[in-house]
Amino acid sequence: MYRFVFFIAGIALSLHATRSYAADPPQASRPNVLIIYGDDQGSIDMGCFGVDDLKTPNMDRLASQGLRLTKMYSAAPVCSASRVGLLTGRYPARAGQPGNGDLRADEITIAETFAKAGYHTGHVGKWHLGRETNTNPSGQGFQSWFGHLEGCIDNYSHFFFWAGPNRHDLWDNGKEIQRGGEYFPRLMVDRCKSFIDQKGKEPWLLYWAFNAPHYPYQGSAKWLAHYKDLPTPRREYCAFTSTMDEYIGEVLDYLDEQGLAENTIVIYQPDHGHSTETRAFGGGGNAGPYRGAKFSLFEGGIRVPSVVRYPGRLPAGETRTQFVTACDWFPTLCQWCDVALPKNQLDGVSIVDVLQDNADAPREQFYWQMGSGNGAQWAVRDQQWKLIGNPRDTTLPQSKQIAGGKLKDPLYLVDLQADPSEQTNVADQHPEIVKRLQTIKDQLQDGF
Repeated sequence: MYRFVFFIAGIALSLHATRSYAADPPQASRPNVLIIYGDDQGSIDMGCFGVDDLKTPNMDRLASQGLRLTKMYSAAPVCSASRVGLLTGRYPARAGQPGNGDLRADEITIAETFAKAGYHTGHVGKWHLGRETNTNPSGQGFQSWFGHLEGCIDNYSHFFFWAGPNRHDLWDNGKEIQRGGEYFPRLMVDRCKSFIDQKGKEPWLLYWAFNAPHYPYQGSAKWLAHYKDLPTPRREYCAFTSTMDEYIGEVLDYLDEQGLAENTIVIYQPDHGHSTETRAFGGGGNAGPYRGAKFSLFEGGIRVPSVVRYPGRLPAGETRTQFVTACDWFPTLCQWCDVALPKNQLDGVSIVDVLQDNADAPREQFYWQMGSGNGAQWAVRDQQWKLIGNPRDTTLPQSKQIAGGKLKDPLYLVDLQADPSEQTNVADQHPEIVKRLQTIKDQLQDGF
């Protein structure tokens, strides 16, 4: 997160904020949806993904009761753009935000789509997609919301954690509230429970954007003590991740207590890879065999641990190794919940057959972009081939990166089947593949 873009939209766009969501007739027994979106989490940082120094019993519980997705990709290696991909089902570049800034007011979100279909929609936690009335959660289809609007806050004072202006940033349905000294994860859990309680007969969709393990690393004393023998910053990172997991478990328990677990789809995944920024003490996360981290289009920046549970529809304790992306959740949830898709172009595809029946991936091609202009970092994947333009390797701590991790090679081609760690650039050996993938990129960009 290098900059935050704030703008006041024109009158035409502001109409979006007051758009009414005329609900389609409610349908019986449609499932509830809980999307839990972590923040800056390493590619293998979940117990069920093989990491041995981090405890995540509740994420693992979701995996044991549902599916583990080992080839899940975020839509971007940076916070705002990743959320754009999740909430719109579109490439962030197509949706107009490939970096850290506002979501365009005229984009159609999953919240707007589900609200129109009779769902009660809520957001809890980090937003990072705009502060104005047509870009805050209310303007993007969330009927109830609580949390912070910018990229990160101190979890006790709730002030914006960045290089000024360090303004207070805690909101309840558009009204600034003062809860100084209260731990933000605790406040989020209470609000999640309150949202679940306030629902009527209508089904609900809750987007819980947990601001962990994003810096500042502020895990509980219990977990800091548990990890006392780990070195810094792994200790602080693990403590915050396990704290998040514990609070997730409290909400999962609440679904059980309320008799809602059997009819609630629960998804967990982070927005992208772990941070190696100075504010994160240069790291803490674990990408396993993968190169890169946050801000990088190498695998460690975009390949994320993900689990999904849907009792009665999904088998328990299985693994899916097919290529899937965060953009796919929008059409997938629409299919599961019998919600009509919006008429705009989606880049996500339904993965219901992959999840339920272990079918082949519906596509093996995807496009990523971070930033704008000629210097933007971009990548195209097609089958086992992946081409990165203006590549950046953020594996090392930020203080040790040369030129921000930018590589000398303007194009970097990898055969992921032969080289999943992306150590060897084979662009010179396969010019025809480079040309084909560049053509795919150019054709996509022409349509944005």
